[in-house]
Amino acid sequence: MAAVELSVVPPPLKAGWTPSAASGKSISPIVERKLIPAGPAYLAHVRRAVHNLTFEEHDKHVEEERQRLEAANGGNGGIEDDLGVGEEEEPEDLLTLDPKEWKKQDHYAVLGLSHLRYKATPDQIKIAHRKKVLKHHPDKKAGQIGDSNDDAFFKCISKAFDVLANPERRRQFDSVDPYYELLESDVPTASQITKASDPNKAFFKHFSPVFERESRFSRKQPVPLLGSYDDTKEVVEGFYDFWYNFDSWRSFEYLDKEVNEGSDNRDDKRYTEKKNKSERARRKKEDTARLRQIVDLTLSVDPRIKRIKQEEKAAREAKKKGKGPATNGMVSKEQQEEEKKRKEEEAKQKEEEEKVARADAKKAKAAAANAAKKARRQQRAAETGEAA
Repeated sequence: MAAVELSVVPPPLKAGWTPSAASGKSISPIVERKLIPAGPAYLAHVRRAVHNLTFEEHDKHVEEERQRLEAANGGNGGIEDDLGVGEEEEPEDLLTLDPKEWKKQDHYAVLGLSHLRYKATPDQIKIAHRKKVLKHHPDKKAGQIGDSNDDAFFKCISKAFDVLANPERRRQFDSVDPYYELLESDVPTASQITKASDPNKAFFKHFSPVFERESRFSRKQPVPLLGSYDDTKEVVEGFYDFWYNFDSWRSFEYLDKEVNEGSDNRDDKRYTEKKNKSERARRKKEDTARLRQIVDLTLSVDPRIKRIKQEEKAAREAKKKGKGPATNGMVSKEQQEEEKKRKEEEAKQKEEEEKVARADAKKAKAAAANAAKKARRQQRAAETGEAA
């Protein structure tokens, strides 16, 4: 508790003053009362002392702040439209964050925006920051019982606003948002779909949120989502063509290793920049392979593919029956040649598709092996450098 010392100097006695005669009444015993530093008057005193303000300067600052808030809220008397942000629960592990580890903190959770995340608007970010500042400012906590005036969480609030209020830095943070990092592993398996009581319903239920979550990284907008079971062949082909050629803006600069503070060695800076660049390229490659595996898995269990093949087969059979038999129930030589040629073309096309699929699988396997080998080399090099 902050100690409060008030210097009180009594006025001098008047000339000719004499004490009055004793009344004969008893004097009440002296009672000690403990004054607790609290209330708006004490908080105003703290602000004046901290910022070294006079009473006039403090009153002027309060009035300017009141007018600014009123103007920002459209002259509604200071009643702020909070847009439903900044009121999330603050667990103990959030309030005890270390501001030095700001790169590991969830900036959206710090500002009370974890329910919106990348969908939060700039206005919502500003309002959430203002509400957190008013709640956790060191001046608000000064003199409170049991408070050590620790402004660590206030520093986390300031850092979160610095990151999310800057479009470029916010984009870098959204690229590696820890909330979605946990969800990226939540991809259904093939057996989970095929063994479901209703495979068609399970397919769209489990895969739709996966593609909706990944769509935020696309440079091209709008992004075709999973759709429905009744989609046409053109729609389905367009969906897979888009996702197999997905152009992601996702970057990993946010995870770059910082140059040692106070180091003026250019070699150290160049080495750190080179290592950061290689790490970003590695993470980008791994992310591309991860998304490609999701699309491959989706294609392998997509019920629309089976439906389209069945419809095409039925159409071919109907077309074949519609031609009817040749004269006297005999198939002409031209029809036989045409049927033979059609079967050969289908077999050739199927063989080419299988060949392409095998080549793609081989390339993906080799890429994964090379990435793993490169990661092991980098790890060994890092361990060797640390040992040296």
